[in-house]
Amino acid sequence: MRLLVDHRTDYAFSEPQRRLVQLLRMTPVNYAAQTVMRWHINVDCDARLRQHRDGFGNHVTMLYIDGPVEKVALQVSGEVLTEDKSGVIADAPEPLPAEAFLRSTPLSRADQAIRDFADDIHRTKTDPLDRMHLLMSRLLEEIRFEPTLDAVERDAATAFSASKGVCQDHAHIFCAAARAMGVPARYISGHLFRHDGAEQQEASHAWAEAYLPSIGWTGFDPANGISPDEAYVRVAVGLDYRDAAPVAGRRIGGGDESLAVNVRVTQAQRQTQN
Repeated sequence: MRLLVDHRTDYAFSEPQRRLVQLLRMTPVNYAAQTVMRWHINVDCDARLRQHRDGFGNHVTMLYIDGPVEKVALQVSGEVLTEDKSGVIADAPEPLPAEAFLRSTPLSRADQAIRDFADDIHRTKTDPLDRMHLLMSRLLEEIRFEPTLDAVERDAATAFSASKGVCQDHAHIFCAAARAMGVPARYISGHLFRHDGAEQQEASHAWAEAYLPSIGWTGFDPANGISPDEAYVRVAVGLDYRDAAPVAGRRIGGGDESLAVNVRVTQAQRQTQN
């Protein structure tokens, strides 16, 4: 599938800022299931951009803007060729051993309720792949997906207790439960082409990957109950949301900040036909 991604972020400040520094994890990398055909980062003001790879293998762009600045529009767009590999990750940058993703974080910590939940799945299935599929389907059933909730940094235990959350919550709970079973798991941020025709989205998507001895890293999307296919664009990897968030940064200047995000994912062929 040939997918077009357009991700726009608009910042507005109540007072002029002296300096902005942003860390962008918004550029996907090539691997067996996806090839980046073109990708651009555009800023509507004078800015310096520096690129590097972080410790997880993510493509990172550092953005520096000197003020005074009252508003900034950041647009990231590109075209990605994707293929359905049943969620299996091959030929991706892997600077860390799988065991590094057994480590818990404040956002992906398993409390006793999640450990009990994981123990039940562990007892029900013996094959690691079957366990991860059962974990994904159980989360789809038990954690109601509410995409309007604005809590991307809520921890796994809180979301599990509430029995509802956004895709980031599903990913955090999946990671917490998988690690409680001794399975390395990591948080993934990216984009999803929706087959229901909803091209306009308010945020990027999130899912998880687990390391299975027989096949390696494999993706699971508990918010939708499937392993990622050709409708997914995989962008960044981390232990939790903070490691893979599309944008993070700081500003020097007073006042308040407002933020508006608009994401559009379309299929290139459909756009040509229109």
